[in-house]
Amino acid sequence: MTGHDAVDSPAVDEFDSTPARPHSRRERKAYYASMPKPKVRGWIHAIMAPLSLANGIVLIVFAPSAGVRWASVIFAISAVVLFGNSGFYHLGNWGDRVRAVLRRIDHANIFLLIAGTYTPLSVMLLPTNTATLVLGIVWTGAVIGTLIHVFHLNAPRWILVALYIALGWVAIWFLPDFGASGGVAIVALLLAGGVAYTVGAIFYALRWPNPWPRWFGFHEFFHVGTVAGYACHSVAVWLAIFS
Repeated sequence: MTGHDAVDSPAVDEFDSTPARPHSRRERKAYYASMPKPKVRGWIHAIMAPLSLANGIVLIVFAPSAGVRWASVIFAISAVVLFGNSGFYHLGNWGDRVRAVLRRIDHANIFLLIAGTYTPLSVMLLPTNTATLVLGIVWTGAVIGTLIHVFHLNAPRWILVALYIALGWVAIWFLPDFGASGGVAIVALLLAGGVAYTVGAIFYALRWPNPWPRWFGFHEFFHVGTVAGYACHSVAVWLAIFS
């Protein structure tokens, strides 16, 4: 996902020139697009791509059944695609057409990762009927989020963030079920991961904090939030496999 619309622009002197503060939505887009891209942009997710691949492979190897193995494959693919595409997108200097395609994929992938994360946890920890309900909700939400990005990329940021947060917190309605079979540790990790994703999404929506715009800005905080959320939920999957 991406405050990545911000690309290096030789027309802007990052030390001596600051664009006028925007007012309209269109002006805000132009304002942030004119700002130099932070040096760290893309590296956090680029580093996570091979790490998530390794994590996914090991999860698949240790999966106790065919169903869990396939659920782990879905989780692994969703993580590798998100981190890999995000790193590829943010680190490259792309033409308008390629950038638009990568951006759509980048924005949609977060919904797919949320649904992908729920998949092994639901398969392992929930009764069949409950797992079917949870997965039906989150994958329907993921498809809706993906379609919004594909067909209406310029939807207001707050709508996308609200959908992202709502989808991420579906688990809160089923915490007793997760806790009954997974225990307190897994519930705590689910909550911690949800908080990390939510805080990152709020920073992304507000474009704040932006402490070191030339190096590490609000979008990097968002990327850190996705990594922290993924890490918490990966540990939860590990605990579920070995519980």
